[in-house]
Amino acid sequence: MSEQISLWSIGPSVYLPSLLFGIGQGAVAPVIALSARDLGASVATASLVVAMLGVGQIVGDLPAGMLAVRVGERPAMLMATAVTAGALALCLVATSVWLLAVAIVLLGVAASVWGLARHAYLTEVVPYPLRARAMSTLGGTARIGAFIGPFLGAAVMSRLGTDGAYWVHLVAAGVAAALLLALPVPQTRSLPSPTPTSALGSTSQVIRRHLPVLRTLGMGALLVGAVRASRQAVIPLWGDHIGLDPATTSLIFGVSGAVDMLLFYPAGMAMDRLGRRWVAVPSMLVLGLAHLALPLAHGSAALTAVAVGMGLGNGMGSGIIMTLGADVSPTTSRATFLGAWRLCADLGNGAGPLVISAITAVAALAPAAIAMAGVAGVAAAAMGYWIPRHGNGA
Repeated sequence: MSEQISLWSIGPSVYLPSLLFGIGQGAVAPVIALSARDLGASVATASLVVAMLGVGQIVGDLPAGMLAVRVGERPAMLMATAVTAGALALCLVATSVWLLAVAIVLLGVAASVWGLARHAYLTEVVPYPLRARAMSTLGGTARIGAFIGPFLGAAVMSRLGTDGAYWVHLVAAGVAAALLLALPVPQTRSLPSPTPTSALGSTSQVIRRHLPVLRTLGMGALLVGAVRASRQAVIPLWGDHIGLDPATTSLIFGVSGAVDMLLFYPAGMAMDRLGRRWVAVPSMLVLGLAHLALPLAHGSAALTAVAVGMGLGNGMGSGIIMTLGADVSPTTSRATFLGAWRLCADLGNGAGPLVISAITAVAALAPAAIAMAGVAGVAAAAMGYWIPRHGNGA
C-alpha cells in the first residue's frame, strides 16, 4: 500500500471530520472559564470547571475502548457526536455553574470516545511503515483545530456573545458526523463478538494481560503527558509573573502553538524513517531544556524564545503517544487496550498543571518549571529504555 493510497485516499473520510471536530473543540476551549464566570463562579471555581474537560476525558478512556469494541469505530464516533451535541445544548441553557460543569464533563467523555475510535481505526488500516505519519497527521488535525477554532469562535462571538463558541462546535460536530456517514472509508477487520463476561471484567483482563507494558512504557507516556500539559500553564503564568499584559502573553502562546502545529508531518516522517526513539527522546529533552530556561526569561523576547522552544519540543513529538500505543497494541481487544493506554497519557495531562500548581503554592513558579524539566529528563530516559525495537530501529 503506497503512501498515496493509505494516507491521501483516506484523508477526506478520516482527517477532515477530525479537523472539524478539533476546530469545534478549539472554539470552545477559551470560553469555558468565561461562561463559568458569567454564571457567577469565582476564578478558582472557573478553573475547576475548565479542569472538568480533562476529568471527562480520563473518565471516558476505558468506556471508550469498550464501546469501540462492541459497536465499532464509526458508530462509536457518531454516538460521541450525539453526546457532544447534547452537552453543547446544555452549555447554552445552563443556569448554574454546576450544570455547566456537568456539560463540560460530558464534552470530555465524548472527546475521549471520538479520539479513541479514530486512533483504533488508523491502527487497523495503516501499515506499520506509514503508521507514525498517519498518527502524527491525526494529532496535527487537533493542533490545527486548536489554532483555527479560537479565531472562528471569536468571529461568531462578536455577534452572539460567548454562546457563539458553543454554536461553532455544534455546527462543526454536525458537519463532521455528516461526513462520517457520507464518505466511504476502507474497512477494518471484523470486530470480535462481545465476550460473555461483563464489560468491566473484560477490560480488567486486558489490563492485567498487558500490565507489563502499561506499567513501563505506559508510565513513560504518563510522564510525557505531564510535561506537555505543563507548558500550557507555565507560559501564561510566567508572562504574568514578569508583568506582560494578557494580549502579549496570548500572542507568545500563539507563536508557540504555530511552531508546534507546523511540525506534525515532519515528526511522523522522522518516526517512520528513523524510529520512534529518535523522536520521543529529543522531544522530551528539548521540552526539558525549555522549562529549565524559563526562569531566565525576564522579557517578552526571551519568553518568546522559550515558548518557541516548547512548541518545537512538543511538535517534534507530534503523534508519538498514539504511534507507540498502536505499536504495542494487541490484535485482539485492541480498542480496549488503547483505552487503557490513552488513560495513562490523559492522567499525565491532568497531573502536569497540578504539579505546577502544587510546587508554585509551596515554593514559586521557577522551582516548579525546574522540577518539570526534571520530569522531562525522566520521561526521556523512560522512553529511551522502554520503547520497543522494531526492524527500523525504533
